Amino acid sequence: MRKLITTLSALTAVLLCAQIFAQDIPETITVTSSVFDHHGMVPEENSAYGANTSIDLSWSDLPAGTVQLAMICDDPKVVEIGMMPEPFVHWVVYNIPASSAGLPAGMPADADVSLAGLEGTINGLNGTRRAGYFGPRPPANGQLHAYHFRVYALDSDLGLETGLNKAQLLEAIDGHVLATGMLMGHYERKE
Repeated sequence: MRKLITTLSALTAVLLCAQIFAQDIPETITVTSSVFDHHGMVPEENSAYGANTSIDLSWSDLPAGTVQLAMICDDPKVVEIGMMPEPFVHWVVYNIPASSAGLPAGMPADADVSLAGLEGTINGLNGTRRAGYFGPRPPANGQLHAYHFRVYALDSDLGLETGLNKAQLLEAIDGHVLATGMLMGHYERKE
C-alpha cells in the first residue's frame, strides 16, 4: 500500500509539473550559485559523499507581483537511465519571502528556517523523507547526473504548512506561478 501511495504521489508531481509548464509560464528568473556555473560541476563538499553542505543560491529578474518564492532541486537523470520511475528530490524550500535575494550556503536542515531575511521559510521533504538539503549521491556507474535547482516566483503568500514534499508543493502552487528559472549542476561519482 505504501508503495502505491508513493507511486501515486510521484505521478501527481509529474502531472502537475507538466501542467505548470503547459501554461506557458516564462522562464525569466536568473538563478546562480557561487560554487558552480550553469552546467558546471557540483563540488564534492556539497555532495552526500562530502560534507552534504547545501549550496548557496541567488536569483534576480523576478517578475512584478512576486510575493513569495519556492525552490525544488531534483535529479531527472535517474529516470532517463532507468534507476527510478521519477526524478529524485534533493531539496524543497518554500514560503521564501520575495525580498530575499537567495539562500545561503550551509542552510540548516530544520523544517522551520530561522535565518535573518528568510523568516517563515520552510525546508520541505526531500527524497529521503527528511527536511532540508540532501546532496548528490549517485552510484559510481559512469553516469553524469544533472541537478536542477528550479526557482518559482509566486503571486501570493500561500502560508503553506511544514512537511510538504515536491508533489504537494507543486499542487499547492499550481495557478500561482508567475515565472521560473533554473540553475543546473552536474555530479558524477568516480569510485
